[in-house]
Amino acid sequence: MSLHTSSPVTPTLVADQVYEVLENAILTGSLESGSPLRVRDLAAMVGTSVMPVREAIRRLEEAGLATRIPHKGAAVRTFTVTELIHIYDVRTILEVQAATQGASRVTRPDLRDMEASCARMQQAVADGRIIDALDLDEDVLRTLYRASGNPVLVSTIEQLWLQCRPYKVIGATEALAQNDSTLWTSQPALVQALVAGDAAAATTITADSLASALRRLERRLETH
Repeated sequence: MSLHTSSPVTPTLVADQVYEVLENAILTGSLESGSPLRVRDLAAMVGTSVMPVREAIRRLEEAGLATRIPHKGAAVRTFTVTELIHIYDVRTILEVQAATQGASRVTRPDLRDMEASCARMQQAVADGRIIDALDLDEDVLRTLYRASGNPVLVSTIEQLWLQCRPYKVIGATEALAQNDSTLWTSQPALVQALVAGDAAAATTITADSLASALRRLERRLETH
């Protein structure tokens, strides 16, 4: 296991900083699925004592990014195809509902924010900045979903995004390598539908995008 940080973790808010370092390593693939999270090894890598590392690992488990293996300790979470299907089933239910509610309440300023995020996302894709592109993709959707007026619904969706992020990074990286642009076409279509006031189309685009993402991930997991 190899984990590199750009600078040593400072003593201030150490547990928060260690969590951010480990979370980023998982989401970017530096810590691969199934990698053991050995407390002393990680403490040596980030330059802290073991206590903030233990706290960070506990938080990773709460976030669904790590799992505890009996008699072995914690490891980066590994999803089976079945688990991933279950997550996307729930995502589809919640996100279609959020899109339906948000589409009828989205404001002009919301639409301008979505258009700006969408443009920045497309530039990030062109530059090969996958993490930035995925962040901006979520920004587009978050603005729409927040328009629903249900913060519990939005926070639940964001938690599911976090759990799926390692696989989204892998899928987006492979799509970029294969010059597959279909991963980035639903966002501008969604914005266009909302600008046109077509709430039904916005809901359909949301559902179709999730179905397409699940098929892509299923193929990837079955292949590997």
